[in-house]
Amino acid sequence: MEKSKGQKIILGIQHVLAMFGATVLVPALTGLNTSITLFSAGVGTLLFHLITKKKVPVFLGSSFAFMGGIMAIIGDSRIGDADFLEKLASVKGALIVAGLIYVAFAVLIRFLGYEKVNKLLPPIVTGPVIIVIGLRLSGSAINNAFYRTVSDGSSVFSLSSVVVSVCVLATVVIVSVFARGVYNLMPILFAIIVGCLVSIPFGFMHLDAVSEAHFFSFMDPDVLAQLTCIPTFKPDALLAIAPIALVTMIEHVGDITTNSAVVGKNFMVDPGIHRTLMGDGIATAFAGLIGGPANTTYGENTGVLAVTKNYDPSIIRIAAVFAICIGIFGKVGGFISSIPAAVTGGIGIVLYGMIASVGVRILINNRINFGNSRNLMIASIIVVLGIGCDSIPIYGTVTLSGLALAALAGILLAAVLPEGKDSILPTVHGDVSLNEEAVVDNKKRTKR
Repeated sequence: MEKSKGQKIILGIQHVLAMFGATVLVPALTGLNTSITLFSAGVGTLLFHLITKKKVPVFLGSSFAFMGGIMAIIGDSRIGDADFLEKLASVKGALIVAGLIYVAFAVLIRFLGYEKVNKLLPPIVTGPVIIVIGLRLSGSAINNAFYRTVSDGSSVFSLSSVVVSVCVLATVVIVSVFARGVYNLMPILFAIIVGCLVSIPFGFMHLDAVSEAHFFSFMDPDVLAQLTCIPTFKPDALLAIAPIALVTMIEHVGDITTNSAVVGKNFMVDPGIHRTLMGDGIATAFAGLIGGPANTTYGENTGVLAVTKNYDPSIIRIAAVFAICIGIFGKVGGFISSIPAAVTGGIGIVLYGMIASVGVRILINNRINFGNSRNLMIASIIVVLGIGCDSIPIYGTVTLSGLALAALAGILLAAVLPEGKDSILPTVHGDVSLNEEAVVDNKKRTKR
């Protein structure tokens, strides 16, 4: 059923709320500007949709993978310091090159063909990798849901946070399962409203960020200075940041595979992994040009797709426009940033769990036999490496994330270990596939 404009706007707001916390955390940690980050995420998402023929319901937010490289160049320098803009200019140039690396590989894949990529990613690899994507994110959800940060910066268990998170979680479940009509599409929005109301008696709601924010963010001289400084291409920054793109491309394939599984369409083929990779690269290059962090496909928004079961890409584009507006109008961003961590933690429990469940569904739908030693070994190694390993250093500030390491290990094992006849479970009576075949057979007999 076609959604009304009002319904699409509400669904778009949900996507903005889902991505907001993680996206603004990157500039907060690296010294980049939050308003520029949100603006670049919104524009980057629109560029991605343009390049992917408006078919893929993906939102692009700040990439955590590039944080180490950015922080290595900027260090403790912050806006107002004499050398900050010089360091920012070199970060800008390095991110532009990182985006162009994506584009170069996208062109290469276009000429090699999708089949070469597809052979590297059988279900026994993609299923566990998607499970890892969800479970790797789950730690942040639990930390936000059960703990709060105290004055000395440490995290302590908070019963108040647990109460808020449980109320949020209960709201998502109740609305998703029992609500009907348009209300069934808005579990995230309802949960945030309930969570904020419950947070007030506990003193979790603070609106200082609203009063401190400029009405028009880009009228702030400091923001304008970051936005307009000219990118430079210094060797140290290029070596620290650009090679990270070679690793994050593997994560990109995993994210698009996850999105495809949730939506039920193979975006690896249509519009093609070369287009999604190019869209990600162009978005990252644009972010680098204006001073935002590298962009990447966001699991939080894929989780929203799974919860709402609404996969209309135009809703993501509405969310992108909202992100641009939040970047421009500082007061709006200040209000959204005031949403307590306990609220986002409760929502994250559902969103990240949904992603992991999609990975399980891939294994079930493809009837992967875990009685087969080869399958068991591949899945086990992917899960442990992906969850247990945070990152490993490669060269200088370049690191390989646990997810990328797990994907590489899975691809290698699937290619090397021989596939036996019992790798796939046999079709048994009662399977959907068997019933479908019976229906087709009965139709043929009727025609005769």
